[in-house]
Amino acid sequence: MDMTAETLFGMMIGLGLSAACGFRVFVPPLVVSLAAFTGHLELSEGFQWLASYPAVIAFSVAVGCEIVGYYVPWVDNVLDAVAAPAAVVAGTVLSASMVHDVSPLVQWSFAVIAGGSAAGLFHTATAILRGGSTLATGGLGNPLLSTVEMGSAVTVSILAILLPAATLFVILGLIAFAVKKWIVDRQQLATVSQVGQMR
Repeated sequence: MDMTAETLFGMMIGLGLSAACGFRVFVPPLVVSLAAFTGHLELSEGFQWLASYPAVIAFSVAVGCEIVGYYVPWVDNVLDAVAAPAAVVAGTVLSASMVHDVSPLVQWSFAVIAGGSAAGLFHTATAILRGGSTLATGGLGNPLLSTVEMGSAVTVSILAILLPAATLFVILGLIAFAVKKWIVDRQQLATVSQVGQMR
């Protein structure tokens, strides 16, 4: 694999992991840490600490706390607010850790713009869904949503490492679907508003 192909391959993995950070902040770092610790994933220079035993322990404890917190109604909404910047940071760091053989400028520009944005976008989407669930069910439906988010975080993280190109297409498809739905919803709201004004 030449340098350009390896770099693109790493970028695809990084984007997939960043999107997974939008579902759960600490699950993707734990998956990366375990994969690198067992020798199944190569990290870029300066990120070998992710493959350390202390990192595996720390992320495991963090995931455990995250799981418990998201199953407590209303507490999960607070966690969503706190996790928003954390998801962006995690997505940025994981993206940078996957990009090889490029200058630090390119590495961190990609990580911040693409990785951070992907994490922030998916986290915002899940936070909106949780807010809607809280209003509709008084928080009783949130545990089901939390289970789906957890499963999505684990699945996307693993697939990002094993099948990065396919994962990237799925992520882009989800983004396109969300944008299209947002546009349709806005148009419907505008139509309803205009009809109300005419009356």
